[in-house]
Amino acid sequence: MARNCTKCKKEIPDNVELDPIAAAYPCCNECWEEWKQYRVMVMNEMRLDMSMPDHRKVVKKYEKVFVGVMTPEGEIVNFADENQRKPDKPL
Repeated sequence: MARNCTKCKKEIPDNVELDPIAAAYPCCNECWEEWKQYRVMVMNEMRLDMSMPDHRKVVKKYEKVFVGVMTPEGEIVNFADENQRKPDKPL
């Protein structure tokens, strides 16, 4: 079954192994690497402490917004509907 990246919308070949967390969205390896760099910036800018559960929830929300499965307002996006998915929308 063909998978499409929720961020860049490119097709992910079946033989490509994804990070387990990225595979849940699914998000391609290139976009996932971009997220990992962005995640550090989010944690630094917001001065988040990953030992605190509330701070981890903030990072998880930014992750979902980044990959395009949630809007910044917190609404879940039906990413199967191309009209609802806007991965380039700024946070």
